[in-house]
Amino acid sequence: MLPGQIIDFHVHLFPDGFFDAIWRYFEEHMGLKILYKHYYRESVAYLRERGVGPIVYSNYAHRKGVARVLNDWNVRVLGEIPDLYCFAAYHPDDDDALVMAERLLEHPKILGFKLQLVVQQLSPCDSRLFPLYEMIIERKKRVLLHVGTGPVRGSAFVGVTTFKKLLHRYPDLPANIPHMGGLEFGAFLELLDHHPGLYLDTSYSFVPHVPYKFNLGNDCLERYKDRILYGSDFPNLIHPREQEIEYLLNLDLSDDFYAKVFWENGCRLIGASY
Repeated sequence: MLPGQIIDFHVHLFPDGFFDAIWRYFEEHMGLKILYKHYYRESVAYLRERGVGPIVYSNYAHRKGVARVLNDWNVRVLGEIPDLYCFAAYHPDDDDALVMAERLLEHPKILGFKLQLVVQQLSPCDSRLFPLYEMIIERKKRVLLHVGTGPVRGSAFVGVTTFKKLLHRYPDLPANIPHMGGLEFGAFLELLDHHPGLYLDTSYSFVPHVPYKFNLGNDCLERYKDRILYGSDFPNLIHPREQEIEYLLNLDLSDDFYAKVFWENGCRLIGASY
């Protein structure tokens, strides 16, 4: 059963105009209808009404010059709403990228940075990112790295082969990998055995009746329950949010699994006591 309160470790919050553009892109270019067109305050309220306590959100800079706008907004929102944490925006083309990153990493509610490699057209092994990784490691923060090929098939910038090259250089990289590493579930899970800084999140991986659903069975989930985080991808969903939670509950996993994935693991990474 679920804990009385849960942590959602994969939420997207953007300024209203950014959300409008993202939802329009999903519909016009990908043919996907977003079910929850909630702006940031509405999104937080919706989740809180459904048992979500701490919320970890992210946003990303799709081009040069956007990160500062987003991060100024992030700092304001983190001051406005309690129990909110953030993976901030970063783009290596910005002249002040590392100076801004260093300042932001001092913020106690900024956990690190989000890199959306397909959208940003970046390889995780781009040498311009190395100073950022080193700063994150030094300051004991994290990177949210969309490096899997799913849930929508990606590009040459993603995949476990490319990610392994990065881990060869930074074996202790503290990284969160969304979508359970999909669509290469097994290969990403195997990395957990050798790289203690890695965690996977559940977003878009337990939607019933879709081809990109996690398919490696309960034993595998139980084995790695200390390194999995619940994440919804809210509000950018094309399926009802509750479907993934219900699917996970219907797997009849151990109470320990649900306690760790929906609460304890997230608390540990946030570094908070509740």
